[in-house]
Amino acid sequence: MNLNLAEKKLIIERYLFVINVRFNIKREHITLGLPVFLAILFLSFALVTGHTFPVGETGSSVSGEAAEKLDSYEQLVAEMEAQENGESTAAVEENVSREGTLPLEEKSKADMDQMLVIAFIIATLPYSIDVLMQKRKLRKQEVAFSEFLYKLSELMRGGIDPVKGIIALSQGELGVVKKEVQDCASFLVLGHSLEYSMNRLNEAIGSKLVAKYINIIVEAAHTGGNVADLVFRTSEDMRAVISLEREKENNLKQYAVVFYLAQGIMVLLVYILSSSLLPLVQGTGMAMLGGQGASDINFKQGFFHMIALNALFGGMIIGMITEGDLKQGLKHTNLLLAASYIACVMIILPVATPQTYNIAIESGGDQIVMSGIPLRDPVVFNVTDMDGNPAKSVEVKMSISPSGSVSSGTTNNEGIYRVKPAPSQKGGVYIVKATVGRSYNSTTVTVQQF
Repeated sequence: MNLNLAEKKLIIERYLFVINVRFNIKREHITLGLPVFLAILFLSFALVTGHTFPVGETGSSVSGEAAEKLDSYEQLVAEMEAQENGESTAAVEENVSREGTLPLEEKSKADMDQMLVIAFIIATLPYSIDVLMQKRKLRKQEVAFSEFLYKLSELMRGGIDPVKGIIALSQGELGVVKKEVQDCASFLVLGHSLEYSMNRLNEAIGSKLVAKYINIIVEAAHTGGNVADLVFRTSEDMRAVISLEREKENNLKQYAVVFYLAQGIMVLLVYILSSSLLPLVQGTGMAMLGGQGASDINFKQGFFHMIALNALFGGMIIGMITEGDLKQGLKHTNLLLAASYIACVMIILPVATPQTYNIAIESGGDQIVMSGIPLRDPVVFNVTDMDGNPAKSVEVKMSISPSGSVSSGTTNNEGIYRVKPAPSQKGGVYIVKATVGRSYNSTTVTVQQF
């Protein structure tokens, strides 16, 4: 049974070797090429299933605008029918003044930006993990190679030839460089020169630090002299360099901690802005930024883009500062992106399911004003929950159609919201609509020409 397993393992290794030689497959083809292909498939599937980029207004604002257009259309039709039938404007006001509940909206699929973040993580996470593992392995190989040089120098001090010393050491315990040293010894046994064998050892390890010291040893072997002392000093110098590099990286890790803390603080500030300040600013009408229309701007989506871009470039900067290599920053980028995405999805981007309220017009409804004269009394809305309790500090979104201006806001402790809409100077019936959650109620303002 063991023989069969060994034979099968040997056959698999042989086929893998043949495939590698024939197609020249590199690690990047597996760790980067395949994940990128999977990420492209993921994005293609997202596009096919209806996911789109968040362009323009959000779904709620679009539906609100559509409702306002419908109100304007119905109001215009009512006016035309009233004029044809000789009815009064009061009859028109009764027809357009109404209350009701909006249907629940389906979850928006305008989240292709989130799909891009997920696809980026899918494409680069395996490669970043492989780069991290390769670097750790390389560090261990460098330490083990310095130990190998020390042992070789001790053998050479005892009068043993470097070639025989390498062959003898290959049979002992050398840690993570044992296989590479054994291959080097095999080249020496087959009659290859010390320079050729050491160069093959250098290629197998793939470290710039190891390559520098191998060149020193090869040149010393050509020139002659006290090679044993040179190899010993080389091993000591290599240990010192490795120690200095580790100390430097440990000192630079504090900058990585600063970047991580900055990203966390940014997410926290965005959460505070989106949960506390933005509803207040949007509720006042955003007069400085364009009035009522600015309340439909999707600030949360913009904040999410800012956080994602900061995580993307911040991780790369961490890699360049701490390790001097851009690809070493991919692990920081993936970690920051994943953590920021989870935080945004959980506390920033989600929109709570709108509740149902009772909205009653206490006073100020169905007013008649002359053109160019503001309303005499404010329109007072009383908002309560389904149990009849006052709805405190809930957002009241106001709209007026077909034209004019009105400010949104929040209810007071008694569930009251007062507002003075400003219709345009054109005569006609204007619909003033208050929306709280899924519920809405509307009244009319009639503007008469002089």
